[in-house]
Amino acid sequence: MPSSDIRTAELKSPVDVAQYLFTRLYQLGIRSVLGVPGDYNLTALDYIPKAGLKWVGNCNELNAGYSADGYARIKGISAVITAFGVGELSAINAIAGAYSEHVPIVHIVGQPSTLSQRDGMLLHHTLGNGDFNVFSNMSADISCVMAKITDPHEAPTLIDHALRECWIQSRPVYIALPTDMVQKKVEGERLKYPIDLREDVNDPEKEEYVVDVVLRYLHAAKNPVILVDAGAIRHRALDEVHKLVKVSKLPVFVAPMGKGAVDETLPNYGGVYAGNGSNEGVRERVENADLILSIGALKSDFNTAGFTYRISQLNTIDFDSDRVQVRYSQYPQVNMKGVLRKVIERMGSLNIQPGPSPSNNIAANNHSNTSEDAPITHSWFWPAVGRWLREDDIVITETGTANFGIWETRFPKNVTAISQVLWGSIGYSVGACLGAALAAKETGRPRTILFVGDGSFQMTAQEVSTMIRQNLNIILFVICNDGYTIERYIHGWNDEYNDIQPWNQKDLVPAFGAKPGRYKTYQVRTRAEIESLFADPEFSSAPYFQLVELYMPRDDAPTSLKLTAEAAAKRNAQAS
Repeated sequence: MPSSDIRTAELKSPVDVAQYLFTRLYQLGIRSVLGVPGDYNLTALDYIPKAGLKWVGNCNELNAGYSADGYARIKGISAVITAFGVGELSAINAIAGAYSEHVPIVHIVGQPSTLSQRDGMLLHHTLGNGDFNVFSNMSADISCVMAKITDPHEAPTLIDHALRECWIQSRPVYIALPTDMVQKKVEGERLKYPIDLREDVNDPEKEEYVVDVVLRYLHAAKNPVILVDAGAIRHRALDEVHKLVKVSKLPVFVAPMGKGAVDETLPNYGGVYAGNGSNEGVRERVENADLILSIGALKSDFNTAGFTYRISQLNTIDFDSDRVQVRYSQYPQVNMKGVLRKVIERMGSLNIQPGPSPSNNIAANNHSNTSEDAPITHSWFWPAVGRWLREDDIVITETGTANFGIWETRFPKNVTAISQVLWGSIGYSVGACLGAALAAKETGRPRTILFVGDGSFQMTAQEVSTMIRQNLNIILFVICNDGYTIERYIHGWNDEYNDIQPWNQKDLVPAFGAKPGRYKTYQVRTRAEIESLFADPEFSSAPYFQLVELYMPRDDAPTSLKLTAEAAAKRNAQAS
């Protein structure tokens, strides 16, 4: 009997490696797997339905990666499968974006057999030099774990470790699955025990000290505020944030990347703080605070309107997933969740001076000038969107005017906002919308809404065909403003490189195969037309896929975008 058969006979509950992997994905809550088939992953794909998962094929691997990103932001984690070389490199931009923005994606790469790799065979999808590690090496710096399955006996341990770290660190992992490993037997008994996803517990003594320091500064403050950012969302600290906001009753603000992290219907919600890009009342309230409880901060250029924050570290306590910083004193390896829980428990009454409600600082929604021919401008449109949104909506905004415009939209309860402010890959939102809508369908959330510029839409528009194939009732707004507006504001206002070929976007929907009666398209050019559309109960109920061509003036943009673009242009022009 061959040694491999002897080893298999020793297993209590033998299962194939691929079955083990996909069962673990199911146990983590994943139900849809994104990707593109290729000859090195085809055998593995056969196991997806066996594990109770659904295969969702994308138009290309880049879009698959974007879709996995959007799915993970709703469900907590996602999986994407690509083929060796050509497939994984097409997805690498999306995976890098997920790493940048702390989004947990399990990237599974179907590879040539271990024998072919060992012998350095001259195979397709290679560089022809016998190096089978070159592509995985490219992914190493954008993955928190690299798991290469080359020995079935190590496979369960490697898989479990990768999946745990993906969840805990909230970043992508890379799992290489060679063709000859797919059907190798491993011990299935482990599947009876879920992967331990508990975060490491803080050192009690260190945590107690940090809690005491935080409470001391908090009780000494006269006008403290809370500022919530993306890290609170990505590292699953929103329960603690919500309790802190309600128990403390402190004025609370969000950074652009933290949009949707806080219930915006609360009386102590004040709006979006982004330095000079903020509403004037918001900016003054935050910058005049004598203590800022900053939770999950990510102070990138676009998240701070060109580094225009005017808050001192001397007045700031930063809470992050792996550290707490009080003024200039850092406390590494202290998770914010444990500290926040104890701060909430022991807070007691705070010595806060009375002041105006922060909600009074939000710019009022502009109902004026809805004449038949009044153009749709950003300053008018985004507050109007807030009146149309509903509880539990998922709102995706593309890099550009939509990303900045949504700052002025007041959300109902439980609205989730998805954007890619830090990585900012043009076209991201279309793929992300597909993934988010799949997750929404699985979790019973009624509406997924996308706002994307016409230039960005052209990058990834083909994924609309996947939305149609999956019967996703998405409302997709294409902002038609004749090209790359954010780029124009940075440089080259009238230059050809910021122009695009105008499309008839509404004609793409039937071209992509949507059936009559299962879709609808609209063109809106005036405020009266968009108000009429928002008031249409059939449109708002999202009964099927809908695409809206939303026309705006070419030279119009949110004020925050103009300020950020101006700052970017100045930095780009700086001499060394």
